[in-house]
Amino acid sequence: METLKDFWAFMNSRKKFWLLPALLLLFCLSALLVFSSGSAVAPFIYTIF
Repeated sequence: METLKDFWAFMNSRKKFWLLPALLLLFCLSALLVFSSGSAVAPFIYTIF
């Protein structure tokens, strides 16, 4: 959680709020890969990347 707090402080102080959608997209994609790694859908998801 400390990393997220530091990242938020960086975005807030430097006014780089455009980084937030990119961070959310990376988080969603990584969660998709982690949660689908053991399922039958995994081969289809890996072909996207």
